[in-house]
Amino acid sequence: MTKDLRNSPDLLVVKNLRTWFPIRKGFFSKIVGYVKAVDDVSFTIKKGETLGLVGESGCGKTTTGRSILRLIEPTGGSVLFDGKDVLKMDKAELRKLRKDMQIIFQDPFSSLNPRLTVGQTLREVLEVHEIAEGEAAQKQAGELLEIVGLRRQYYNRYPHEFSGGQRQRIGIARALAVKPKFIVCDEPVSALDVSIQSQIINLLMDLQKEFGLTYLFISHSLSVVEHISDRVAVMYLGKIVEIADYKDLYENPKHPYAEALLSAAPEPDPKRKKQRIILAGDIPSPAKVPSGCYFHPRCPKVQSDCKTLAPLLAPIDGNPAHEVSCLLYPTSVPKSRAVEAA
Repeated sequence: MTKDLRNSPDLLVVKNLRTWFPIRKGFFSKIVGYVKAVDDVSFTIKKGETLGLVGESGCGKTTTGRSILRLIEPTGGSVLFDGKDVLKMDKAELRKLRKDMQIIFQDPFSSLNPRLTVGQTLREVLEVHEIAEGEAAQKQAGELLEIVGLRRQYYNRYPHEFSGGQRQRIGIARALAVKPKFIVCDEPVSALDVSIQSQIINLLMDLQKEFGLTYLFISHSLSVVEHISDRVAVMYLGKIVEIADYKDLYENPKHPYAEALLSAAPEPDPKRKKQRIILAGDIPSPAKVPSGCYFHPRCPKVQSDCKTLAPLLAPIDGNPAHEVSCLLYPTSVPKSRAVEAA
């Protein structure tokens, strides 16, 4: 992706977002701990930008996206959308905000009501949000189908009559129906064949140009994220460990986890050899996270301080657009520890 977003304002500002799920035990369901699915996550997305969010399965990517939209209620932090704190809105305010913030779900089949035709699904969105009714809603539904590359004649068909790629196009049409500013793309191509994935990705990029959309693109496919994203954030065990321009991240990753993740990506050029970094051990449970840096039990570059100090996500090498959370870099060392060292 090549966009000039330097003068573009921040559309979404996420600060210290936390989503913890209580663990209850005993007859009285006493809380004995928490599953820290999202733990102190912060990032911004500019208007018209695509931020890719990558990481292993279970690292908290989907929970982050749904917490931003309040499909899952966060435990703490703030989510500013167009300067308004989403987490402080009441139900009426949140309902109005749904027009500006939408989501495309991972599974295109389970996200559609099997009892409704495609036309009824799209009309329902238009009528609930009081955008159009009757014949006007039917006409707009037909136009939405054409925008995503489907025929108007599909209006009276049911979800089971479509392929996976076509169902995902319907999901995209439903998200576009309310003319949103921001869309969370929750692994929108992971359930599709490789040949169909490229079609859906190209469709999303074309729609972004046409309607000025802003995306949070969640995926575990590094090649897909590289193709569509302007910046990429790498997530591990509920925390963002590195965030940078996609070129900087893919060509020169700084965090040991990001290095290992990118080393596992397939290389299309057979002449270009890549050294694979194999991480030791398994991913810790988010219900029992390690002390200090969450990655230290598996890190090949672990130091003694990593076991006790939690690194900060901070810019490195004088580049404010490239942030890393690792004690290998002085800017990530907590201030209290830095003062002691001085």
